[in-house]
Amino acid sequence: MEKILETATLGAGCFWCVEAIFDDLMGVEDVVSGYSGGHKPDPTYQEVCSETTGHAEVVNITFDPSVISFSDILRVFFTVHDPTTLNRQGNDIGTSYRSAIFYHSEAQREAAVAVIKEITDAGLYDDPIVTELAPFDAFWPAEDYHQEYFANNPNQPYCSAVVAPKVAKFRKLFAARLRSTAQA
Repeated sequence: MEKILETATLGAGCFWCVEAIFDDLMGVEDVVSGYSGGHKPDPTYQEVCSETTGHAEVVNITFDPSVISFSDILRVFFTVHDPTTLNRQGNDIGTSYRSAIFYHSEAQREAAVAVIKEITDAGLYDDPIVTELAPFDAFWPAEDYHQEYFANNPNQPYCSAVVAPKVAKFRKLFAARLRSTAQA
């Protein structure tokens, strides 16, 4: 029987952090850093950072829904960034760093609405969730040097100070959901 995969497109601040986290998650087949939610075809990193294209830094996550559900991917997503800050994650400020879910189907939209309600009802955050929920339009892969950035540059200062602590927090919270290679 052929494996049927799905795609999730999520923005949670700097894509280096998000890619490193989802790379470790059981059921995730591939994670690609890129741009979505803007109006310019095939933008460059410099154009996205200029805040003129409307894009968010995102990851395109290819996953096996028989191993991990879209809702569970969203539960990880909402735990590893602050969805209550508009156009900001830590010191990264601007619309390109916004919290966003670009849904690929009505089922994904409904799942996102349900998970946002679940997290809101649980009181996980003191402030309201401001995550953008929008239909998927296009995904543009980021430049090659952005792919697997944390894995290839763990000692880079931003990676040491920002990415590594987020990955460590994720691995602690979701230890049972990690690929066996990530636990080492």
